[in-house]
Amino acid sequence: MPLQNRVDPFGDIHAVTARGMFTGNRGVIHDPMTRSLLKRRWTTKAWIICLCEFRRRRREVMGRNSPSGRAGWTELFFLDEVTALAAGHRPCFYCRREEAKAYAACFGDAFGIAKPRAPAIDAMLHGQRRAAGGRYVVIDERQLNGLPDGAMVAMDGKAHTKRGGTLLAWSFEGYEPAQMMGRERLELVTPLATVEVLRAGYRPVWHASAET
Repeated sequence: MPLQNRVDPFGDIHAVTARGMFTGNRGVIHDPMTRSLLKRRWTTKAWIICLCEFRRRRREVMGRNSPSGRAGWTELFFLDEVTALAAGHRPCFYCRREEAKAYAACFGDAFGIAKPRAPAIDAMLHGQRRAAGGRYVVIDERQLNGLPDGAMVAMDGKAHTKRGGTLLAWSFEGYEPAQMMGRERLELVTPLATVEVLRAGYRPVWHASAET
């Protein structure tokens, strides 16, 4: 049975067989004895996006990875960086340092902050994350057309993203062209802060299916 560690754009965590391009975490949120999630969905405001392979380090997923023998941070997985950003995560300053610096620089440009620090970025993001209780932002067609590539929206409750001026439907397996039909409700899924980071020039990593 697959472990419950795959994150959708809304920030919810599922047990599915499909894997992803990136891992990441929100602190320790699992029981290593049962390799299952606890009721809490984060223990830190630093929700990060990490490389699946880094310096040949090995971990037992949702096991005991702390030097003390206790549970280390809980490994979560994302289809791609676009998905992780929508869920409210941001690049890790340790294993993805250059990307984290680029994200921070775009954050600073977007909000007029000379050298934004990670805790300040995390604090703003945390107030906007759906999975942390952030409010839903309803948008209209005009606002949809003005979103930058990589921004994720919900069309009648289903996740879609913008790329090259077109909409792609999201799934755990990848993207496919959106079925254009009547849209009763449009909501912004990606946190507003990250939307502005994308608008300021940050370029996330896409799953290969977005290229087709």
